[in-house]
Amino acid sequence: MLKSRPVIELIGAPQDLGQIRRGVDMGPSAVRVAGVIPRLQALGFEVIDRGNIRCAEMSTANQGDPSARFLEAIVTDSNELAHTVEAAVRAGHFPLVIGGDHSIAIGTTGGTAAVHPRQGLLWIDAHADYNTPETSPSGNIHGMPVAAILGDGPDSLVQVAGVSPKALETNTVIIGLRSVDREEAARLRESQITFFTMHDIDLRGVASIMEESISVLTAEGVDRVHLSFDADAVDPRHAPGTGTPVVGGFTYRESHLMMELLAEQDIITSADFTEVNPILDEENHTAELIVELIGSLAGQRVVKPGT
Repeated sequence: MLKSRPVIELIGAPQDLGQIRRGVDMGPSAVRVAGVIPRLQALGFEVIDRGNIRCAEMSTANQGDPSARFLEAIVTDSNELAHTVEAAVRAGHFPLVIGGDHSIAIGTTGGTAAVHPRQGLLWIDAHADYNTPETSPSGNIHGMPVAAILGDGPDSLVQVAGVSPKALETNTVIIGLRSVDREEAARLRESQITFFTMHDIDLRGVASIMEESISVLTAEGVDRVHLSFDADAVDPRHAPGTGTPVVGGFTYRESHLMMELLAEQDIITSADFTEVNPILDEENHTAELIVELIGSLAGQRVVKPGT
């Protein structure tokens, strides 16, 4: 849990091959510029910045099969990220990975699962990312990581870090859905994943959804819980700097409330924050929001209880 791991390893994963809009590879730099390290240090954490892993360049990488674009390069990058994350976990540190597109989560969870394979997965995103090459309309791998993490997809992607599945399907929760492909939706309904659309959020509110989600994530037999947060989960009014914005997302306060409730329960043992694209942003607002959300996940409050 984050509170019991006072050392945070910050790892940049400037992967942009999982989608088609350039600029998301600059996400780690934007989040650093927005002050993520001093924010965490002010909350009492020691931060070790591991810099960025090496990622293939879109201009020189081989696209390969259009149903899973840049698969070979993404697998290579994911394995390198997994190796770095695994080292952080074995050192007893909290891995905090900054993307990069959402395909990086395959590497992040691969690294954590290499040490603790029985983990829950909390996926906060406008999209389910549960496609495979057979169902994906685009062939973009950033729409496939949940499937790959749970053991479905191209073998080389599924076997990143040599462990599959990388999370337990019955302890996987997706929150914030509002853009799901037709075949992907059918797969989702047939799965054991717990998922909530923005309609559910409107009807029940964030607190109720998070209470149920935490219960699913921490069911008996789960050793760790990984948080994977896509900037497009937040409404574009608050997070314009992302490649696949969808209106009707979480408000500023709803986003913070989710992080605050997770901090109160202290269940998150690793995290990645993805899809920040500075080229599409307005004065780095999206990166600044991500830094604020990381602060809330790490326990920042206006007035802490008991003070």
